[in-house]
Amino acid sequence: MNGSVTASDVARAIVAALGWNSSSDDRKAALSYLESVKAGDLRVLASTSFLLVKKDWPSEVRLHAFKLLQHLVRLRWDELSSEERREFAKVSIDLMNEIANSFEEWALKSQTAALVAEIVRREGVSLWQELVPSLISISSSGPTHAEMVCMMLRWLPEDITVHNEDLEGDRRRLLLRGLTESLPEILPLLYTLLERHFGAAMTEAGKQQIDIAKQHAAAVTATLNAINAYVEWAPLPYLAKYGTIHGCGFLLSSPDFRVHACEFFKLVSSRKRPTEADSDYDSAIRSILVILVNVSTDFLNISESGSGIMNDSDFEFAECICESLVSLGSTNLQCITGDNEILSQYLQKMMQYFRHYKLELHHQSLIFWLGLIRDLIMKPKPSAGDSSADNLASTDNHKQKILPFVNDEICSVMLDISFQRMLKKEKVNPGNEIPGGTLELWSDDFEGRGDFGQYRSKLLELIRLIASFKPVIAVTKVSDRVSMIIKSLLLAPLPSQNLATLESMQLAVENVVAAVFDGSNDNGSGSDAQLASCRILEATPFLKYHPDAVGSVINKLFELLNSLPIVMKDPSISGARHARLHICTSFVRLAKTADTSLLPHMKGIADTVSYLQKEGQLLRGEHNLFGETFLIMASAAGPQQQQEVMTWLLEPLSHQWTQLEWQNAYLSDPAGLIKLCGETQFMWSLFHTVTFFEKALKRSGVKKNSVNNNTTASSVPHPLASHLPWMLPPLLKLLRAMHSLWSPPVTQMLPGEIKAAMAMSEVERTGLLGEINPKMPKGGITFADGIPAHMKDGNAEPNETDIRNWLKGIRDSGYNVLGLSTTVGESFFRCTDIDAVDLALMENINSMEFRHIRQLVHSVITPLVKNCPSDLWDIWLKRLLYPLLVYSHQALRCSWSALFEEGRAKVPDLCGVIGGPDLKVEVMEEKLLRVLTREICSLLSVLGSPGLNSGLHSEQLPTDSDVLSKSLVGFLLQNKDIAVPLLHMCLDAFRWTDVDATTKVTSFCGAIVSLAISTNNTELRQFVCKDLFSAIIQSLALESNANANTSANLVGICCEIFVSFCKQDPAPRQILLSLPCIGPQDLLAFEEALGKTSSPKEQKQLMKSLLLVGTANQLKALAVQKGQNLITNVVARPRSTLPPSESRTDDGSAIGLAAIM
Repeated sequence: MNGSVTASDVARAIVAALGWNSSSDDRKAALSYLESVKAGDLRVLASTSFLLVKKDWPSEVRLHAFKLLQHLVRLRWDELSSEERREFAKVSIDLMNEIANSFEEWALKSQTAALVAEIVRREGVSLWQELVPSLISISSSGPTHAEMVCMMLRWLPEDITVHNEDLEGDRRRLLLRGLTESLPEILPLLYTLLERHFGAAMTEAGKQQIDIAKQHAAAVTATLNAINAYVEWAPLPYLAKYGTIHGCGFLLSSPDFRVHACEFFKLVSSRKRPTEADSDYDSAIRSILVILVNVSTDFLNISESGSGIMNDSDFEFAECICESLVSLGSTNLQCITGDNEILSQYLQKMMQYFRHYKLELHHQSLIFWLGLIRDLIMKPKPSAGDSSADNLASTDNHKQKILPFVNDEICSVMLDISFQRMLKKEKVNPGNEIPGGTLELWSDDFEGRGDFGQYRSKLLELIRLIASFKPVIAVTKVSDRVSMIIKSLLLAPLPSQNLATLESMQLAVENVVAAVFDGSNDNGSGSDAQLASCRILEATPFLKYHPDAVGSVINKLFELLNSLPIVMKDPSISGARHARLHICTSFVRLAKTADTSLLPHMKGIADTVSYLQKEGQLLRGEHNLFGETFLIMASAAGPQQQQEVMTWLLEPLSHQWTQLEWQNAYLSDPAGLIKLCGETQFMWSLFHTVTFFEKALKRSGVKKNSVNNNTTASSVPHPLASHLPWMLPPLLKLLRAMHSLWSPPVTQMLPGEIKAAMAMSEVERTGLLGEINPKMPKGGITFADGIPAHMKDGNAEPNETDIRNWLKGIRDSGYNVLGLSTTVGESFFRCTDIDAVDLALMENINSMEFRHIRQLVHSVITPLVKNCPSDLWDIWLKRLLYPLLVYSHQALRCSWSALFEEGRAKVPDLCGVIGGPDLKVEVMEEKLLRVLTREICSLLSVLGSPGLNSGLHSEQLPTDSDVLSKSLVGFLLQNKDIAVPLLHMCLDAFRWTDVDATTKVTSFCGAIVSLAISTNNTELRQFVCKDLFSAIIQSLALESNANANTSANLVGICCEIFVSFCKQDPAPRQILLSLPCIGPQDLLAFEEALGKTSSPKEQKQLMKSLLLVGTANQLKALAVQKGQNLITNVVARPRSTLPPSESRTDDGSAIGLAAIM
């Protein structure tokens, strides 16, 4: 076969292998032929490939031919003789010249350069030294020649300096040494090319010779890329000596090349200063810094003055420059500490970036200032040895030179900016002035910067460090800021809209005071700062450590409270209402921070509160806040005091709460509840009672570090245990009545106002769409449910919004009361009427909306399951779980089917109440569906948790009686009414495309498998071996499950099922044999490999490999996770090619779940 015929054959094979229209068989044949060419006669391979790179062939053929040549050089180079290798190198150099003359496309030029670089890498230093003069000569032939030479110079060091298994260590070191010795020739060449072609590009562009200008521009870009390949390892003085730093610095002024040039400075600035660095190194760093500072000055002058137009590319360039300055300051700052002028300019620029209105520029500078101030205040730990002492002295000298420049003014500016940036953009109400003025505040729309919590933690760390470094400045600044915000709130017509600004300062205040009083600062200003901190004591932990000041603070707060009016009818003084709530909330914060320091004042506070309430000077919401204060104080006093306080607080409430008159009037039928919604004052009185029950449950119990705690927690009854019998029955009636509003017969007779109030609010809908953050501010100033404060205690007629807020508040707090009551102990389960609970929660479960079921499961059912004693499972869990599981499974299945088939989930929450684009409706419906699915699957995860299934995890082999008495899963599955929807839910959850739900249900399935292993239940074993095993494999075909942990757990369960049951049940083998690429011999080889290891990890890896190859990598959840360490030798021969229809078996017998049903 002659060369031309071989070239034609190879070309046709390449086209067939790469062509989209080629059949599978043709593509396989072509690939096989190309592999034979690569493994065949070396000289035929070389000559054929050199023929195919010629211009006569299509681009895809030429590119593949270059890859064949690179393959030859990389893997078969040693098979050529010395003369042949020299000839090969000469032809390749000539080819590079030829490609350059032909003005080929970039990919061909790049592959040619990569080929020459590969040859040099294989042949070594001698060839490189011979090629340098030729490369210099070629580069002078024109812009395209220069571009290709630079490409080759770029590939060579890039491949050598990274780990490359094809290059042995000695040869790599020799090549690197050869390159280093050639730097005096390479770097001047690169500088010359940079200067020549940049000038030519500008000249030709001025003449409107655009095509020629583009060729020179490509040469400049290639030169910069080559330079960037050397900058990470070339000696820094060389880069200064041969003009590289100067040339790249000059290009920073060119809009066309500044991004590539800036990459050079990013790389060189990040190089860590070597310990043996000399003055030449420091001089090079200073020259780099001067260039970056000058460029920054130009940008900042235009940006801050507004004298020019700045676009996105300008800001991206500035971000790159700022990042380079940050890197330089983090790694090489000591190079410039000897030059006060340069150091001062550098710190000024970093401060300008810090206060810049663009968030990204500020964020980059924040990283620098964090590191600098941390280093300045850190006390180095001396180590043994003289050299260590010298290093400590050098470090201290370095700090002393920087300290004068980090003065009070700089620290004040940093604190001001940090305080302003503590607020998210989403927290600023539309139409209000942003506290930071023109600052670009953090927004959830920003990408690639982590979340706001991470950013704010950096700001708080900086605030804390500055407070340790300059305590007086920090305390003064934070006090002034808080005072300014409070004054603006009092003057604002609607203070509640600006409360986010005040709340954003709370963490800043706490960090400043914590830093001031931790005793770590030793600069002589700590005492002054502590005195100044008395201005902000109400929001700090100071009172805990200085109890003498508690009395005066309490008196001042009551003084302020009494000075404000209580009448709320005049909207013009509504600001006073918010101020009163803020003061009452201060008592809650004081109780949290002062700990036992507030105990001696408890009686005085109680007497004052009682007097104010008697005189009608305390609203119900305010009284609740004082009640929460007493609960917090009592938890610090001990069990006995806590019990007394609880009785004192709850006894007045019990008189009204337990009266049958209001229960019969309002809760006996839906008409009564409709009437209640018209009784504004009584309606909100009930709300406050329920919310106080919630707070009491949250604050009750024995505190770990409480005083007078001489008895163990287990011997002391829960403070609320004796109160549950009178608290819960009316609440259950109230919840039952509220739930009945959603039942169709009742809904039809409701007034329009109540019907509208039952619909999802605008806040909830926009929250589902992600358009705003629906979370309401926390604390006592605004209620957790977002209800207007004036409506809670006023006498105005309730409207749709008020009724909706009341219903939501009762549901939220009522559910929480029930859920928290289950944690009190066995009192709830043994003293509460299960019939009443069942009626309240499950009577109208079929009419509940998805969001309400999710809330019910999360707040009530899940804690109830966790805390129910095992001897009461039969009474409580069977009664409550059956209707919940039956309906939720039915509802979820219908909605998921509608989503898959029609693109709409069709959840009940949005029926008939939504307007606007259909796309928004679809998004909200899917969000509601997924949230409920995850919550139900989370409940299943709890049901299968080890704590509730100790009988399955015993070291001794459990008996069936152990399983039923100590395993909740075993208890539930023995009841077929519950078992059927429960197991159906498991199978369906694997088909629904939600990885979070899959992850949660997987743990429950693990418990089912353990149960099947531990017992002799034939039906359960059949379900596990057939239905569950098959469902898990099918779930691995979903790309939504392409999560490393989730897919690993699924494979683990598959492996456990096969290992445990393959000898008892034929189903696992049948299912594996039904896979398209698995035959009997493959399965036999897999079982043999499985039997050779007892390591669960290796067994899982074998199962993963089998599933991948058995499905031809069609299991998307595994294919995207496929790694290099995958075990592939689990079959004895090539994969079976049986079509699915021939290999699958289905005898139609009822196995597993079908048998149970």
